[in-house]
Amino acid sequence: MPSLRIEFPGSLGVPLAARLDLPDTPPRAFALFAHCFTCSKDSRAAAHIGKTLVEQGIALLRFDFTGLGGSEGEFENTNFSSNITDLVAAADWLRRQYAAPSVLIGHSLGGAAVLAAAGGIPESRAVVTMNAPFSPEHVTNLFSDGRAQIESEGEATVSIGGRPFKVKREFLLDLTTQRQAERIGDLRRALLIMHGPTDAVVGIGNATALFMAARHPKSFIALDGADHLLLRAEDARYAAQVMAAWVGRYLPPANGALEGHARTVTEQ
Repeated sequence: MPSLRIEFPGSLGVPLAARLDLPDTPPRAFALFAHCFTCSKDSRAAAHIGKTLVEQGIALLRFDFTGLGGSEGEFENTNFSSNITDLVAAADWLRRQYAAPSVLIGHSLGGAAVLAAAGGIPESRAVVTMNAPFSPEHVTNLFSDGRAQIESEGEATVSIGGRPFKVKREFLLDLTTQRQAERIGDLRRALLIMHGPTDAVVGIGNATALFMAARHPKSFIALDGADHLLLRAEDARYAAQVMAAWVGRYLPPANGALEGHARTVTEQ
């Protein structure tokens, strides 16, 4: 599949690195992917989802949030609200260059972010979450040992996935302002919740809370046996295949491709 490297300005005005996976023919629709906390656009799950959606004629834009992966900026200056703004900026870029995303997909905290950003992307018709927390504050469990220092000293360096990240008090304060339950209840888009019943990072109870808070149409798929990051190729492929079949219900027919789609990119 053609995969174009592009960049666009994010929430802090710095360039964000992105990859646009395109089918060989004019796409049926565009989707936008948000990666998990401190992960990147090149995760195994993101790559499999891109490949599978492209096979169904759906283009996928996946990007690195500010301060992560190939994107510029400092992670320590970001928060959940800046993630939301990064997502809206990505949708704006797609709208200008191709067409606005019809589908929003998020993994872990990225799932919480697409739920929060959906209201700012009016063309979106469907939202998919994978192993997502009900509340963005769940992410603080990853650095609970450093939380006291963050609150008392204003910042601390914590280890997440074996890598050091500086987290500021502003990050914690921003999480307390998120009205996520209200956003989920007022989503007004089809919702697919995918979650591993044995997820040791974000428990399955989060999926239950998401499902109960959302209005119909909503669906749940158990990623039985999958770990939080979908590291096994078979788990990532399964999630991608089910997702591709589900989103098709909320998109134009395959023969209704977007003709004359632009191919202007920052970098080939």
